[in-house]
Amino acid sequence: MADSRPGTTAPSTEQRDSSMTFADLGVPQRLVDVLAAQGITTPFPIQSATLPDSLAGRDVLGRGRTGSGKTYAFVLPLLARLSTSGTERRSKRPRALILAPTRELASQIEAAVAPLAAAFSMRTMTVFGGVGANPQINALKAGVDVLVACPGRLEDLMSGGHVSLDAIEITVLDEADHMADLGFLPAVRRLLDKTPRVGQRMLFSATLDGGVDVIVKRFLSNPITHSVDSAQSPVAKMSHHVLHVQHDDRLPVLVDLTAAPGRTLVFTRTKHGAKKLTRQLIASGVPAVELHGNLAQNARTRNLTAFADGTADTLVATDIAARGIHVDDVSLVVHADPPVEHKAYLHRSGRTARAGAGGTVVTLMTDDQVSDVRDLTRKAAINPTTTRLRPGHPLLAELAPGERIFVSPPANAISPDTPRGSGSGAGRGGRSRTSTPRSGSSPRGTSGGSGQRGGSSSRGAGSSSRGAGSSARGAGSSGGARNGSASGAGPARTYTTSSSPAAPRTTGAAAFSAGARPRGRRAGG
Repeated sequence: MADSRPGTTAPSTEQRDSSMTFADLGVPQRLVDVLAAQGITTPFPIQSATLPDSLAGRDVLGRGRTGSGKTYAFVLPLLARLSTSGTERRSKRPRALILAPTRELASQIEAAVAPLAAAFSMRTMTVFGGVGANPQINALKAGVDVLVACPGRLEDLMSGGHVSLDAIEITVLDEADHMADLGFLPAVRRLLDKTPRVGQRMLFSATLDGGVDVIVKRFLSNPITHSVDSAQSPVAKMSHHVLHVQHDDRLPVLVDLTAAPGRTLVFTRTKHGAKKLTRQLIASGVPAVELHGNLAQNARTRNLTAFADGTADTLVATDIAARGIHVDDVSLVVHADPPVEHKAYLHRSGRTARAGAGGTVVTLMTDDQVSDVRDLTRKAAINPTTTRLRPGHPLLAELAPGERIFVSPPANAISPDTPRGSGSGAGRGGRSRTSTPRSGSSPRGTSGGSGQRGGSSSRGAGSSSRGAGSSARGAGSSGGARNGSASGAGPARTYTTSSSPAAPRTTGAAAFSAGARPRGRRAGG
């Protein structure tokens, strides 16, 4: 049990207590039943640590690494306390406020809150920019119990007289350190100043330094701090690898990894880089979608949905997806561009190995990045396995097990790096299975592999032949020649077959982004 004295720090709780239940912690039975229906029966450490205090109405400061279960740690006490407060829902005056730094995180929080709130007939809604304000204004006017909001749009609605925070009973700041990183703390301070001082406040964050500490001292009253792990602590079930590659091999290696079964999240440093890499992967036969700040909100939502429902198994994103985004079963995270800062590395990597699952993290490193990556991993307190390799190396099959499956991209999905007029007729004429060795050598990337990403045999993307008039490494290629013929001057493309000789599937970024599931997809692909 946590120390309940004012202004204290509770002892760490690193292991889940399998004998402890949500009911034991004081969660109302209605909420326990909803959780059980979702298969959630055992609390995670951050939940076990904070719930006794938060359910009692204490201000709580919770620190836990990404994926540690912070959302339910504040959602459950928030709903439990609202259900017994005796107040009623009123127009334009929400009863509880959850502030989140990004639209995607706000949406995911609301998705977690809604089924639990329904047990008490409470209304929930999200407020963020990038979408029309009128539906939000109308919903606020009708009355809402729990408001999940991003600071910018909420301030706009307040200035227009569409919402007031004077009836807020409970305020939550989620991913507070990310709010600080994005420069939202001035807006957060203005919003918190509009909430009643007597209300309960909870703040959850991976780190509690800098601007976050200012918020704590100003707005939380004698908070009890629960820290279930170090902010620097890497996840035990997460394996880290650095692949030292030549610059020209970077894309072929990425294609090999992302063409394996299972969900893969690839991070780039810039929005332009995310867009370009997504096009290159699609042109190489890998269904991929992008997520970055230059996309309209409806496109961001469609692409994240496509990644979550398996329409596209690869998401290429900037750091917008590094915090708060949760998609089940992301077994591989690839840093296509190593991040500048070690905290970004940990948060990016935290998209896998969540909630006790395992995961693999791969960082691609070129010759000019050796010093930076060494410094990055040292500050992140990890000891990765470093391997210098070329496309087709057996390690790629171990990191991402399973047979590589490629789809025929549309004729206009030409990689920006691919010369016009080059490519293979296979891109238009159909898919074919290939394990043809390079001239005078054995096949590359043919080792088998199995593991959390499923599959049995594995063939790397670099296993197409290099004979006269045939393909170079498969990854940097176009989806098919514009003139319909192969050329020895440029990379060609071959595709693995499906289980039946069906006509080639023509799909591309538009199809994946629209959420249309490609036909003929292999199970687990």
